[in-house]
Amino acid sequence: MKPLDIIIPVAIIAVFLAFAFLTTPSNDRQPDDMGAFAKCLTENGAKMYGSVQCTHCQDQKDSFGGSWQYVTYVECYSVLGGKTQACMDADINAYPTWEFKDGARKLGFMRFLDLSQASGCPLENSQANKTP
Repeated sequence: MKPLDIIIPVAIIAVFLAFAFLTTPSNDRQPDDMGAFAKCLTENGAKMYGSVQCTHCQDQKDSFGGSWQYVTYVECYSVLGGKTQACMDADINAYPTWEFKDGARKLGFMRFLDLSQASGCPLENSQANKTP
């Protein structure tokens, strides 16, 4: 067996793993302890409109880990086709759409720091530098 017979497959696997790791949205692999922040978002009137078909929505949900359950979320996908009535009434046309108590809207995946600034919810020091 030639050395290249081993080196080439190992190099291909290493490149694949590096690509997968670098392209996966993250919060610096933060723990699921985002509960206080997620609850504050809801208490301060922030909500996210999204669709089960939206990969960026899923990435946003995943960024919160188990604490996502505390975030107010409005599903826009209707199994009957089209949008849910709630999303039509709110004139939601892109996913994810974050809406804040002052009526401001932000489109797309949001970093925790941006969510904190838009909602007024503080991040713990360890969370402030996390970037989903």
